[in-house]
This record gives sequence, C-alpha cells and structure tokens, in this order.
Amino acid sequence: MRIFLLEDDELLFEIIEEFLLEKGYKLKACRDGLEAEEILLHQKFDLLLLDVQVPSLNGFELLKSLRALSDKTPAIFITALNSSKDLKYGFEIGGDDYIKKPFDLDELEARIENIKKHHHLSHSIEISQSLSFECNQCVLYDREKQLKIALTQKESAILLFFLSHPNQILSIQEIMNNIWAYDYAPSESTLRSYIKNLRRYLGFERISNIKGVGYRFNTI
Repeated sequence: MRIFLLEDDELLFEIIEEFLLEKGYKLKACRDGLEAEEILLHQKFDLLLLDVQVPSLNGFELLKSLRALSDKTPAIFITALNSSKDLKYGFEIGGDDYIKKPFDLDELEARIENIKKHHHLSHSIEISQSLSFECNQCVLYDREKQLKIALTQKESAILLFFLSHPNQILSIQEIMNNIWAYDYAPSESTLRSYIKNLRRYLGFERISNIKGVGYRFNTI
C-alpha cells in the first residue's frame, strides 16, 4: 500500500515516517503544499495523510484541488485545528477522516486500517461474480473454474492499482511511476507482458488498451 504524507513539523514528520515504514507501507513524503501538489498530479497513491497548516498551499486547499480533478484517493487530515467548523469543512471538501494533534500512533494506525477496510485497499476484493482478489496472498480466486491463481508481486501491484482506479484511463507513465516508484523502472514491453498475463487471468475485455495513452480497467 502506497501512502503519501504531507507534514511540515520535522519531529512529527520523522515519527510518522518511521512508524509507517516499520509497518511495511511504501511511503513518499514532503513538507510543502505546492511540492505535494506537483507530486500528486503525477503519481497515484492509495492513501493521503495531509497536514492542514503547511507552507505554500494548505492541506484543505490541496485536497480541494485534487477532488476538482476527480482524484478520489482516500485522505486523512492531520491537524491542530480543532473547531467544529474546521472539521465540517474538511469533510465537505472530500476528506475521509480527521485526526487531531496531538495523537497516539495507535490511533493513526486504527484510522488507516478503517480506510483500508472501507476502500478495499487490502483483504479480498470482489472483481466479478466469479473472481476475487486476495491482496495479502497475491491470489486470484476463480470460483466458476474452482481455480486459485498465484500472481507475482508486480502483477498483484498492477492489479491493485487498476482496482483502486476503476474505469479510469491510466497512462503508461502513471502505472510505471506508481508500481516501480522505488525501483528501477523496466521497459514498456515488460509492463505489457504483465498486463497480458492479467488479461489472460481476468478476461481480455477486463483491461482495455487505449492506443497511444495507456490502459483502463473495466468494471463491466
């Protein structure tokens, strides 16, 4: 699971960063709102952790801008603001949760787990009446054929990325940036090979090739 963190308090930044990495999450983080906006316009994540009071562009306005671009990535605000007006505004502009400073890391973990549950970011995801994907085990279950199909780590990551962005056209660069964000990116032919395998497992109509652009995962 890929998490983006925006936090300008250096000590809290380091504490959250260390905690999330120890929990096995992939993390990208920054301390400035405009820098965060530039990153989020070009890379996709499974969850956003956004401090509100940061330099250049505050977390509220950042998420408001992303939602205007139809970015539905789940977001948790982290902030010292504690008025009911701020809380209401955070939810009105598309926030999924709101954690007030100071907080315990166990509370942060619980809120992340709740987001994962409600947005199907881990555990079993139903793809169709006969197909489901067990994220933690990297296994596709075909109930109709009574098959268990073991996917590679990269096949699983690509499938989960598609499932997190259904019916959206994703460019080849977007997919590469997110799946290989912390690794050396392969050639486009390697990506095509992974997607070819997924099509074979899921049915060729499930993933459309948008010529000259990228791919779209169809919820049919």
